[in-house]
Amino acid sequence: MITKGETYIIGEIGQNHNGSVDIAKLIVDLVCRPVREEVFNLDLRPINAVKLTKRDLNEELSMSQMNRIYDTPNSFGRTYGEHRAFLELSDDEHFEVYKYAKSKGLEFVETLCARGCLSLLKLFTPDYLKVASRDLTNIPLLAAMAETRIPIILSTGMSGKQELDHALETITRYHSDISILHCVSQYPTHPDNLNLNTILYLKEHYGQYHIGFSDHTIGISAPSVAVGMGAEIIEKHITIDRHMKGTDQAGSLGPDGVYRMVRDIRMTERWLGVKDLYIDNCVASSRVKLERSIATLRNMKAGEVIKEEDLHMLSPGDGYKWDQLGSLLGRELAVDVPANEIIYPQFLK
Repeated sequence: MITKGETYIIGEIGQNHNGSVDIAKLIVDLVCRPVREEVFNLDLRPINAVKLTKRDLNEELSMSQMNRIYDTPNSFGRTYGEHRAFLELSDDEHFEVYKYAKSKGLEFVETLCARGCLSLLKLFTPDYLKVASRDLTNIPLLAAMAETRIPIILSTGMSGKQELDHALETITRYHSDISILHCVSQYPTHPDNLNLNTILYLKEHYGQYHIGFSDHTIGISAPSVAVGMGAEIIEKHITIDRHMKGTDQAGSLGPDGVYRMVRDIRMTERWLGVKDLYIDNCVASSRVKLERSIATLRNMKAGEVIKEEDLHMLSPGDGYKWDQLGSLLGRELAVDVPANEIIYPQFLK
């Protein structure tokens, strides 16, 4: 479940299974691999959850759109309706993938695109229900999903404040276990359009909910930046092969990309630390080695009185600091000190 202090990472399978339960399971295998940071020998928390998408073709598109010829390299049917039907897994097949993900220690998120899709809840209860960006204004669907009282994740990719507020008003009639993901429904998202500062806006104005980021950019950098800005949830499309047939494959992360994204997010969590300025114990040896201490500028004899013009700063940093200059000026040396040597307390009378 989503908790403070750890980013909840969702690997979105979506339709990248290409209508195959076996491919969906292979993707599950991909995302649950152990994650390590080799230099510091750290075992990192792997991805938290996978997500499937369920459509009801009776509530998907107009008849004319379903019947239109769909002649593209990514088509799985002669018409768009045949294409969509090929990509749909049945309720039982969703249940099979759900059980497999659970057996691997993953949580399960389900995007429901129509009220008819709620039929699969007779077989299992996902950990979260997801509302796709396009359905944030689908009030009948939102009400039906909220009525289940299963925690809900909203994507804002096609909506502004008014649409989000209306959606929240609908869902909170039933419960308030809601997460909001900043999202831009451009595939892939152009760098100039990402506007990650929306995460800060959402945290300021909707801080009673979990705030996250659903990413459609190319690469793995944006999720780590989002975590640095306070995102508690990251969602990213995943696949076993970016060169597979399918409209979402090229914009998804393959095995190596998933591994590196999860690694970098977990490292970002560690990098953030606490909101303070302090000297950490880990820099103690570097501080001694690299900081500077007050040192002689010339050869000085025992009995000489120390003056500021006789001094400068050199490493190591285990002697007097410049803000301790008053402890040295006017003091006599007890021993000879060559030029360019640190003045230590035992050198003084």
